[in-house]
Amino acid sequence: MKTTFFLGINIKQYREKLGYSQEEMAQFLGINRVSLSQYETGDREIPLEVLNKSANLFGIELIDLLESNPDSATANIAFAFRAQNLTTEDLNSIAQFQKIVRNYMKMTRNLNPEIHE
Repeated sequence: MKTTFFLGINIKQYREKLGYSQEEMAQFLGINRVSLSQYETGDREIPLEVLNKSANLFGIELIDLLESNPDSATANIAFAFRAQNLTTEDLNSIAQFQKIVRNYMKMTRNLNPEIHE
C-alpha cells in the first residue's frame, strides 16, 4: 500500500480518537476541509508542514503517522484532550503543549537511558 494511504488513515484515526472534527482540524492546519478529507482518504499527497502540525497536535512523533498497523498507531497517543467547539487558538495551544511534553520525554530518555530499558 502507498505511504499516502497509511498517513491518511492514521491522521483520520488520531483526529477521531481525540474528538476533532474535520473542520476544526482543517482550520488548525490552515487548509480547507475538502483537502483534509482528500489527505485522509489517500487521494492527495500530504505536505510535510501539514504532517508536522498534525503530529504536534496529536502529541506523537512524525514517524508514528507512518505506522502501517492502525491499532499500533493509536496506542502511541500519550495524552488525549477531548473537548468540543475548540478554536484554532485552542488547537495551537494543545499542539505546543504536546510538543513540549514530547521533547521533555525525549530529553529524559536520553539523560537516563537505564531507566527506560
